[in-house]
Amino acid sequence: MEKISIKEIRKLMENVQDENDPLLIQLSTDARKGVKDLLDKWHQTKQQEKADRDHYTLMQTYEIKARTEGFHLIAGIDEVGRGPLAGPVVSAAVILQENAYIPGLNDSKKLSEKKRNELYKHIMDEAIAVGIGIISAEEIDRVNIYEATKKSMLAAVQNLKVQPDYLLLDAMKLNSIYPETSIIKGDAKSVSIAAASIVAKVTRDRMMEEYHIQYPQYGFHLHMGYGTKLHLDTLDTHGPCTIHRKSFAPIKQLFE
Repeated sequence: MEKISIKEIRKLMENVQDENDPLLIQLSTDARKGVKDLLDKWHQTKQQEKADRDHYTLMQTYEIKARTEGFHLIAGIDEVGRGPLAGPVVSAAVILQENAYIPGLNDSKKLSEKKRNELYKHIMDEAIAVGIGIISAEEIDRVNIYEATKKSMLAAVQNLKVQPDYLLLDAMKLNSIYPETSIIKGDAKSVSIAAASIVAKVTRDRMMEEYHIQYPQYGFHLHMGYGTKLHLDTLDTHGPCTIHRKSFAPIKQLFE
């Protein structure tokens, strides 16, 4: 084996999946540091892949339970945008295939923007159905944020091209025509809700980036409408625009 270069060995190892593969057994007797490093990296990668798979399986607990009860089209639902001073509240409903495996799926708040975008594409490519519900700042002011959130979630379910037979929700109750389970911190405990949290977050962030083009003075592409110092400073300078929530403090005080 010593006659084979490190580069060639790296290439040979790309398709090795089993730790009992004859190639790995043979390489274990190779004294070169470069070979040892390749073996260590291979084992570390496989350990991480197993940990990711185990975590994903754990996050399927609620979906598996629902399927044992006879449900098959299980929609995870989550929202983003309750807290911002500007922009809509956005919900997503996602029905994943039973045998889907999307490595790295987790609560959108725990992921980088790059990872969210990668997972968003994976989800959109592989989901049975994805529905989006968007409620504007104007509607939020009219009905309050809690009711607006519920309306966005119901709209997301209604916009699924395939209707579900069971709903998993992140700490909300919809009391719709479908049976449902509300899960505290559901975006970290259910693959379907985690997928919905990513789709909702990416969808809303892209909307806020578009609003930045329309209202560049507020920096919406940086804070996504949340009450950061930058956002509050621009409000002091420019006042609110049409996508600001006039029922939210401190904007509300500007109209009193």
